[in-house]
Amino acid sequence: MGAPVPGKPPILKLIRLERVMDMVYALAIWRLFMLLPRPEGDEFAVANVGSVLVAHWDVFVIAALGTLIVVVYWWQNNDLLGHLERTDGRHTALSVAQLFAVLLFLYSIGIGLRVGADPISRVFESGCALLVGVMSLAAWRYAIGRGGLLREGTDPAEVERLSRRSLSEPLTAAITIPFAFAGPWLWELSWLIYPFLRYLLGGRGKGG
Repeated sequence: MGAPVPGKPPILKLIRLERVMDMVYALAIWRLFMLLPRPEGDEFAVANVGSVLVAHWDVFVIAALGTLIVVVYWWQNNDLLGHLERTDGRHTALSVAQLFAVLLFLYSIGIGLRVGADPISRVFESGCALLVGVMSLAAWRYAIGRGGLLREGTDPAEVERLSRRSLSEPLTAAITIPFAFAGPWLWELSWLIYPFLRYLLGGRGKGG
């Protein structure tokens, strides 16, 4: 038998983790799409499209917003994992907790669609989105700190920029929480602060 290749198992574990996370994020987007209402009846007419859009505009807005949030976190997750050399048990556990938060976010959207434009349901959605960001940031902080999981030769300035930029997602979710009590439109519009926070926290640097 040949000698084991140093570093190979951790690299394979990281690849498997990335695949699992990609699968969950992809399924989340598919589930959000399935929330969209569709014209009923045996015959489909173009006129039905307009009536469905008018009658369920709020569902389309929430589904679109939820999809955008999931895509942003997916993008962030791939960016951070791309700078790692390997994973370990604690980092994997934090990443799985992040996936649980994604599923909880989907659940919160479902609750929100059932109860309508309710402040508590909006706070729940913002809180779940915040939890996704917190778990992602916790996994990253561990990876670059005690975990020592970074790729060899990674620029410390780039690590610092990524660390700052990773704050923009959970900060956005936290900022939207008080707007949940100001009405559904203001709550939905408050998410638009994200690109400004991303810019301020270092989104225009290398790879931003």
